Amino acid sequence: MNRSQHLGQEITRRHFFGECGVGLGKAALASLLTGSFASRAFAAEQAVNPMAARPPHFPAKAKRVIHLFMAGAPSQLDLFDYKPELDKLAGKPLPPSVMKGQRFAFIRSDANVLGTQFKFAKYGQCGMELSEVLPHLAKVVDDICLIKSVRTDQFNHAPAQIFFNTGFAQPGRPSIGSWVTYGLGAETQDLPAFVVMSTGAGVSGGAANWSSGFIPTVYTGVRFRNQGDPILDVSSPDGVDPSLQRDTLDLIGKMNRRRMDQVHDPEIATRLASYEMAFKLQTSAPELMNLKGEKKETLEMYGCDPDKPSFARACLLARRMVERGVRFINIYHEGWDAHSDVIGNHKGNCTATDQASAALIMDLKQRGLLEDTLVVWGGEFGRTPLVESNPGLGRSLGRDHHPHAYSMWMAGGGIKGGQTYGATDELGLQVVENPVHVHDLQATILHLLGMDHERLTYRSAGRDFRLTDVHGSLVKGILA
Repeated sequence: MNRSQHLGQEITRRHFFGECGVGLGKAALASLLTGSFASRAFAAEQAVNPMAARPPHFPAKAKRVIHLFMAGAPSQLDLFDYKPELDKLAGKPLPPSVMKGQRFAFIRSDANVLGTQFKFAKYGQCGMELSEVLPHLAKVVDDICLIKSVRTDQFNHAPAQIFFNTGFAQPGRPSIGSWVTYGLGAETQDLPAFVVMSTGAGVSGGAANWSSGFIPTVYTGVRFRNQGDPILDVSSPDGVDPSLQRDTLDLIGKMNRRRMDQVHDPEIATRLASYEMAFKLQTSAPELMNLKGEKKETLEMYGCDPDKPSFARACLLARRMVERGVRFINIYHEGWDAHSDVIGNHKGNCTATDQASAALIMDLKQRGLLEDTLVVWGGEFGRTPLVESNPGLGRSLGRDHHPHAYSMWMAGGGIKGGQTYGATDELGLQVVENPVHVHDLQATILHLLGMDHERLTYRSAGRDFRLTDVHGSLVKGILA
């Protein structure tokens, strides 16, 4: 299933092939759109309906993904990865031999150790160790896999966020949600296949995190707003007749299809799909966003006020999207960048996210949706075991960026719950057991959706690209 496409033909060549009287244009286009694993029928279908549902490479464990992205990078040492040794060494510098070669964003390698800021305990039948500020997650530990050995190549926020979402540290590559919808198409025709929500002031990596990069823009994530209409202008102005609007769209569609037959530009297919989706969203979006029909018990389980924007509301909406066939959902919760006051920062963020994250797991499970819905929770990197204290910047008792070792958790969709995978050294500086690179996580997510990360490719600028580029291995130890 190589989804290779050729987008680099000059317009003069398009006209030459398209206007050739012996049908050479259509023959050439079919050849260009067809890769080593894709049939010509697929290429033709994708040109007409780029969001048509397509089979995976092999039977999938998951049909959809909810990615809870904790932007700013939570401290694994205060939430998931308990290190008693840090308490013993608190206030002291680490030996130069230990810190040799370490590089941090804001602090020196001779900074003092900061002890663990919260109490830890073991929970569930699996005995998973968690911080006291995650009391709700503690109730579902037997359904999650806690990965303590994640590492990344980036140590600043924007590059690290973009790297996690696109496999590359600079803007311009397709995001994982775009790759998924490009490879599998959509399960629903009434809502976007790839939806993005944000519950904070903004994401450092910006729209590059959910961009389709160099593949057609129909696969870009659609960002929903926190209040009012989920998308601006989704509601028709007063006096607009629905039948007239439908006739107008049909006429525009006819003109666009005629133009596509002439120049074979896949962005015209994007335009067609966007017009149709906008029309359908006028009905489907208000119904999706109206939480008045949810049971009181469900709202209380999430801690959700249906009339107020929140992470809890976004999680409940994600469950409703799953029920309606949305393929990939990103929820960004910003604010974890605890360069100062890691206690206050993490208490506040856990209060905002812990209950809803656990409720999402419980809600999906009781509705029979968790087994084929993959839930991913984590940030772009971790935090240092060393304290950040800078009076000039007003910082104290915080932690700096740390890319070499951090924690995430996953649940559902083929993940083996009730286990802790990987380990770091006694200081939390380095991974010492079962390292998991970001590319490995990306490869594993695609695998659970039934796609081989080495075969899901797209031809651009003369070569085949993939989400994991030339890296990445399946993390078999976390699979059920």
